[in-house]
Amino acid sequence: MSTRLSALAASVALITAFTVPAASADAPPATVPSAPTVNLATNPGFELPSPGLADWGSIPGWSCTGGPAEAAVTTTAPHSGTSALTVTPANADSTGECAQTVAVQPDTTYTASAWVRGNFVYLGATGTGRDIAPAWTETTGGGWQQLTTRFTTGPNARSIRLYVHGWYQQGPFSVDDARVDGPAPAPAVAAGSIPTSDKVVFFTVDDGWQRTPEAEKFIADHHLPITAFPLPMPAGTDPAFFKRVTAVPGSSVQDHSVSHSDLSKLPLDQQQVEICDARDAMTRLFGTAPVMFRPPYFAWNADTLQAAANCGIRTVLTADADFSWGASNIWHPGLLQPGDVVLMHWTDTLDTDLQRALAAADAAGLKPAGVVDYLR
Repeated sequence: MSTRLSALAASVALITAFTVPAASADAPPATVPSAPTVNLATNPGFELPSPGLADWGSIPGWSCTGGPAEAAVTTTAPHSGTSALTVTPANADSTGECAQTVAVQPDTTYTASAWVRGNFVYLGATGTGRDIAPAWTETTGGGWQQLTTRFTTGPNARSIRLYVHGWYQQGPFSVDDARVDGPAPAPAVAAGSIPTSDKVVFFTVDDGWQRTPEAEKFIADHHLPITAFPLPMPAGTDPAFFKRVTAVPGSSVQDHSVSHSDLSKLPLDQQQVEICDARDAMTRLFGTAPVMFRPPYFAWNADTLQAAANCGIRTVLTADADFSWGASNIWHPGLLQPGDVVLMHWTDTLDTDLQRALAAADAAGLKPAGVVDYLR
């Protein structure tokens, strides 16, 4: 216990050392937002249900180090709405941290805040490009208290990590109404093909439910760069397979939502959960954050473009040819053209679908390439 209290005292001293007056000459100048101020946090009030096929016990939009053993959405005395997050650290070595990645603009000022209840609760942001002291409280006295911290992002910052946590052996704490207020990123760009004069075509493969050795062998034998858009559940069931089939340079694993829902029928906040949670799952499994989103059923709207941008994704990619399940559909006159995106699926026909797509590319004098190498 004395070790933990000593660490707590050191943390308090560090926060005090970081604190500077608002008018300090060393503080970076604030950037006047050129767009309306909005709350960029995902599921800020812990009100949204988990999408279908999400990890059991997951909290939409949030990643908690202790998982469902520590963190749960409760309906007991929330700050507002019908629910809040309650975290009960499972052991003496846990602070019960919960966090999320938030897309931001560089050289821009944001305000992070949350209402908390408990003892020694901290709110902060990392990845801002500058040292930012967290906001914290020794105790909220049993009620709710708002923690707030303001920061200006560095010139290269495109995302920050918003976190909240308690302290060692200080008991449970609750969080509600989290916010990251500032201008939103510009909406993502929708594309069905990639502008290029290079004689290349792009093979994309969706979903991931049927993973066959025949398709894996064809990809390896022909050294095909594949852009995979798996769902989190099949990707998490067999991540080694997706690592193998995307081993060719130029290949990548991208975002296809959590539940494969028609996002055009969902409001922006629910679309953001679908895209951000799938982004987080792909990042955990494969070590690289997606930069593209493939909307299920090719169904998207203006909210989809903004939700994707809020998740740090710049391109919402459909296709202009479909070679799935024995098809050979090119949705423009003539042969495949440079920059065409070909849709396929991880099915029991994928090996022959790939063979047919490769033959169509050869007939047009095109070679398969990786989409990530051609994004601007």
